[in-house]
Amino acid sequence: MKTRSEALKRIEDFRRQTLIDLYNRCTPEQQNLFNRMYVSVTDIPDEKIDWAIQQCERTIAKNNEKRDEKL
Repeated sequence: MKTRSEALKRIEDFRRQTLIDLYNRCTPEQQNLFNRMYVSVTDIPDEKIDWAIQQCERTIAKNNEKRDEKL
């Protein structure tokens, strides 16, 4: 059985919370797609969090670009 240090646990919690915050900024349709790819934001495996964060960041940036084009 692996044990994690308290510092590593806090880092993992921060990464997961960052993903949740980004996920919540996506549209419901985008969240549904995310859930089809990863099951859910709370159940995503640790090794996939970094990539999922990047995907959410790119999605939010595209959403912002589309919004700015309409202004």
